[in-house]
Amino acid sequence: MKNVTDSFLSLGPWPSAGSFGFNTDILATNLINLSVVLGVLIFFGKGVLSDLLDNRKQRILNTIKNSEELRERAIEQLEKARTRLRKVEIDADQFRVNGYSEIEREKLNLIDSTYKTLEQLENYKNETINFEQQKASNQVRQRVFQQALQGALGTLNSCLNSELHLRTISANIGILGAMKQITD
Repeated sequence: MKNVTDSFLSLGPWPSAGSFGFNTDILATNLINLSVVLGVLIFFGKGVLSDLLDNRKQRILNTIKNSEELRERAIEQLEKARTRLRKVEIDADQFRVNGYSEIEREKLNLIDSTYKTLEQLENYKNETINFEQQKASNQVRQRVFQQALQGALGTLNSCLNSELHLRTISANIGILGAMKQITD
């Protein structure tokens, strides 16, 4: 026992031969300690480490599998979105073409409507001019007739004396009486 105590107390690099004790040489004891610790860890920790690595491997595989599934769904959604985009672009082109056609059709309709309106206005103008010409012509005729009648009356009044005037009135009354008998 003295040797064991001596080795604890010995500050020398090597304990005495044939005795059991602690080696205080740090470099020599580290290699031995490390190999013992590693051996114990490998022997006892092999199952735990294997389970940990298996669990980690399984989680990584599940993550990869989930990532692949997400990737596939994302690709499907992308394809659907591209299909919808193509459809929307086609619809937009149709709307654009139809819109241009509609605009052109409306433009032609507006031009036709404008021409018809101009023709109607021209017809109204011509009718108004004709009406005004006829009105003016009728007024001129009436004025000429009135002047001619006044001239004739003036001439008759100056030429007729009262006896001739009475005979004309009697003749006219006779004509009117004869016409009344014919109509009855």
